[in-house]
Amino acid sequence: MEETAEAEGRREELAEAPQNPPPAAREREEEEEKDEEALHVAKRRKVLCSEFAAITSSHVAVARSFLAGSDWHMERALNAYFESPLETEGAALGAASAGSGTCIDLTADATTSNAGVNSGDPGQKEDDSNFSLITWNIDGLDLGNLKERARGVCTYLALYNPDVVFLQEVIPPHLCLLQMKAGSYTIIPGNIDEYFTVIMVKKSRVKVLKHEIIPFPTTAMKRNLLVVHVNISGNELCLMTSHLESTKNHSKERTKQLQIVLDKMQKESETTTVIFGGDTNLRDSEVAKLGDLPKNVTDIWEFLGKPQHCRYTWDTDSNTNLNAAYKCKMRFDRVYFRPAAEGGNIIPRSMDLIGLEKLDCGRFPSDHWGVLCNFDVIL
Repeated sequence: MEETAEAEGRREELAEAPQNPPPAAREREEEEEKDEEALHVAKRRKVLCSEFAAITSSHVAVARSFLAGSDWHMERALNAYFESPLETEGAALGAASAGSGTCIDLTADATTSNAGVNSGDPGQKEDDSNFSLITWNIDGLDLGNLKERARGVCTYLALYNPDVVFLQEVIPPHLCLLQMKAGSYTIIPGNIDEYFTVIMVKKSRVKVLKHEIIPFPTTAMKRNLLVVHVNISGNELCLMTSHLESTKNHSKERTKQLQIVLDKMQKESETTTVIFGGDTNLRDSEVAKLGDLPKNVTDIWEFLGKPQHCRYTWDTDSNTNLNAAYKCKMRFDRVYFRPAAEGGNIIPRSMDLIGLEKLDCGRFPSDHWGVLCNFDVIL
């Protein structure tokens, strides 16, 4: 019995003692760890190559060459690619670019618009009596002709030279491109993974005070509300953008998110003007279910008399990017406005749609039209 007890004691000690596998086993474990790490690196590099090829419309071999030469840093690789001669690529910038053939730089001097918005000439004095805003879902999830379409978006931003930009469905390569080319803007993303929203404000006109990201607790699509507090021409503004839950089946979640947006607009200081814009995916019936908008919040399209030329922002009849068999016209992209209770120095003046011309690749910059709003500032 004593031997048995002693044997059991030794077994217990061995079980508790650190186990030192034989050298061959340790080598196998180390090799397995190395293989696992190498597989992880290979998968990550494959994803980077796919993203690079999508934004540049280049072959995967080209993507690998630029990424490898840039130590697998996406921003460096894109910078090297876009700084290389582009004429040889046969890439087009679309109607608004007048066939330039060079990469659009949002900091370029000459961006005069035939719509009468401010010029990008740094030598020109800023006009404090008005400011402009563009909101646009740029459809980064559609990888088709992504390079041409991204450049098309940049062309429109350079053309209209807005003071404030709200973008939805931005993907990381888009953000890299904007950060490289939009030097005259402060760029604030609502996230940096997969797809997200971005607010851009012109440094010469808009002073950023603070920003925050408000999560939507029950979203199934990683949506949130991006809020940036700024000062424009001595007026405090709260700028907000979001991409509310998509598709008809997610109506309940979408209306919950809209309520969060409206609550946030209501909670802002009465001395602050609040502007929310984005791809709301809203149907009028959903707004009605909430009892319509609060009395001090207006839909700018309705405020301006419901202009028919910008009634539909998602139109599968006019916009052929989706090649949809069905015909559908919706006002998904909306801009809401809550004026400051005191002063009321900012007044919506006009609304137009942009991105209505096909690019040379035969597609539009996005499956959504962009919305351009102009505001008067009473000095």
